[in-house]
Amino acid sequence: MNIYVGNLPASATEDSLKEMFAEFGEVHSVKIIMDRDTNLSRGFGFIEMSENAARNAMETLNGKEIEGKELIVNEARQKKRGYGGGGDRRDNRGGGYGGGGNRRSGGNY
Repeated sequence: MNIYVGNLPASATEDSLKEMFAEFGEVHSVKIIMDRDTNLSRGFGFIEMSENAARNAMETLNGKEIEGKELIVNEARQKKRGYGGGGDRRDNRGGGYGGGGNRRSGGNY
């Protein structure tokens, strides 16, 4: 089972998370998400372990205070694909927040 762990203190490492969750069972993987630009922790990560161990860990560790921060520990949700709609630029102005799109008619921008 994949577990989301949020509100991590800046000092948290993958090793420290593995150690914390190993109390509940075998930890298959640990990943703290890092910022691409700064290479600093973004304050959350993911743990993979068996379902029984994961449920026990979530129940016990959710809300636990570490360095003044309350952990958020719950079942990870599936990652959404993409960042938004495609947008088809029918108004010939382009723009918007959608992805690529399909320019249906010429027009000057």
